[in-house]
Parts: sequence; structure tokens; C-alpha cells
Amino acid sequence: MSRRIAKGFTLLELMIVVTIIAILASLAYYNYARYAFRTRRADGREMVMRIAAAQERFFTNTNTYVTSTAGITNAPPAGLGLSTTSTGGHYTISAATGTCGDTNCYVLTATPVAGDPQTSDACGALTLDNVGNKSWTGAHPPTNGNCW
Repeated sequence: MSRRIAKGFTLLELMIVVTIIAILASLAYYNYARYAFRTRRADGREMVMRIAAAQERFFTNTNTYVTSTAGITNAPPAGLGLSTTSTGGHYTISAATGTCGDTNCYVLTATPVAGDPQTSDACGALTLDNVGNKSWTGAHPPTNGNCW
């Protein structure tokens, strides 16, 4: 009597492979999502730094800082002439008078746009003041890389 040699895979072997692929895919998705948050966060940081540089140029010419969002969007020489929305559209930037209480200081805040996936970022809103202090409103310490 001849023995028949089985060819192919059993259902158990197939299920083990599918399980391993599912675990690897879930890890890959989690890491991709974290990477996407960091990438979108860079968009907000870049816009805040651009407005801060424009604030310093404005201060050089007028000896005051722009302390409202309207001042950011006004054309020079009355304002900075910049958009208050980041290049990628993930953050809106606002300017306010800082803790010194007059136009000799400012605080810029990059807030994630409502409805954007970036609102789920652990860092929350990013802030920068005229002396270079960088902060965020989210979790401390952040779980998704450095906020700044």
C-alpha cells in the first residue's frame, strides 16, 4: 500500500500565520500614527517660529510687538502680513500680550484645528514667548516624542 504525502498547509498553520501578520500590522499602524502626529506637530512649530521671527523684525522697527491675531494678518507696516493658519492647515496661531502686561512681550499659541486628527495629539497646544520659552498644554511628560 502506498502512502500518500500531504501537500499544502493545515488550517492551524494558516491561522498562526494570519495571527502573526495581524500583530505586526497593529504594531506598524500604531507607530505610523505616532509618526503622523510628530509630522503634523512640526507644521505648527514651524509656523510659530516663523511668526516669532517676524515679531522680532516688527519689534526692531516699531519697538513693540504685535499682540493680537489681527496684527499678524495685517499687512506691514501695521502688522506682520502672515497667515494665522499653519502651512498644512493643522494649527491656528494666536498672539496675545504676555505676562508682562504691555506690548513689550508676546505669547504665541499654536492650537490644533477642531476636527483635525491633530487634536488627539498628547502635546495639545504649543506656546512660545518672546524670550524663547517653549511649552505645551498636553500630557507631561509627552508620550509621543518631544513636543518641541
